[in-house]
Amino acid sequence: MSSQYLGNLIQDFLEYCEIERGHSELTIRNYEHYLARFLEFLEDGKSRNVTPRSITNDKIRSYRLYLNRLPGTEDETMKRITQNYHLIAIRAFLKYLAKRDIESLSPEKIELIDAKRKQVGFLDSKEIESLLSAPRQFAKKPEVLARDEAILELLFSTGLRVSELCNLNRGQINTTKGEVAVRGKGGKDRVVFISPSAASAISSYLKNRKDDWEPLFIHYGGLKDSEGEYMRLTPRSIQRLVANYAAFAGITKKVTPHILRHSFATDLLFNGADLRSVQEMLGHSSITTTQMYTHVTNKQLKEVHRAFHGKSK
Repeated sequence: MSSQYLGNLIQDFLEYCEIERGHSELTIRNYEHYLARFLEFLEDGKSRNVTPRSITNDKIRSYRLYLNRLPGTEDETMKRITQNYHLIAIRAFLKYLAKRDIESLSPEKIELIDAKRKQVGFLDSKEIESLLSAPRQFAKKPEVLARDEAILELLFSTGLRVSELCNLNRGQINTTKGEVAVRGKGGKDRVVFISPSAASAISSYLKNRKDDWEPLFIHYGGLKDSEGEYMRLTPRSIQRLVANYAAFAGITKKVTPHILRHSFATDLLFNGADLRSVQEMLGHSSITTTQMYTHVTNKQLKEVHRAFHGKSK
């Protein structure tokens, strides 16, 4: 089979992303999914004779129309942001081909769809207080109470992604210094800081632990092993835990671990933190991502202006 066959080059690209670019497993899996769909579209059930030169402006235009008509969730068509993920994968692949001097469509020809970013959701101070106190009212077992308090306090105190929280081991957290060593997206390491209340909750939780397993947060049941890896809580478990306590606390908003991440960021900005520092604490590779929170804080500034400006007149 020709080395110019697009399927072979896609596989080379995925290996390049893993070895040379150091992309995360999730990123590579997503690229593989999006590019497989693109290849299937180009082949259109025909023999495997698709090459980089098969990628033309006309083909991209047809593919965008195809994506726009694909069904999404709840009987709607595919969301624009999801369509963009497909196009981003193609653009990254074309950049790889250009790097290898393989003739194909220029990556700059791939324009993304104008997809409006969703409004940032977050909890106000009263809702945060209600959520953090919910385990003391509704947890049925002491060990579950201690664990769940520690989880909620840590999420709000650090703004960790749920995957980062689930992957934490005991050795990564120092409650005396108030620091946590985190490995984030793309294998990037950073240090995040925890509040005194979070440090206290984690210390209490660990004192209740009767095991020496590595995972920081575990469930109480199921299979057991010498290292406790089977006991590690999953992202889905944390999502259910947060949603349940939010419901118990009477919070009507949809509350997820990511909403707590948003709440962490907006709380910092409301209280005067600069955007660059918040970017570092969140582990964003680009400050553009962090800037989505300025829409929220600008609204807060407008309310402050309305409340205090011109009162001496």
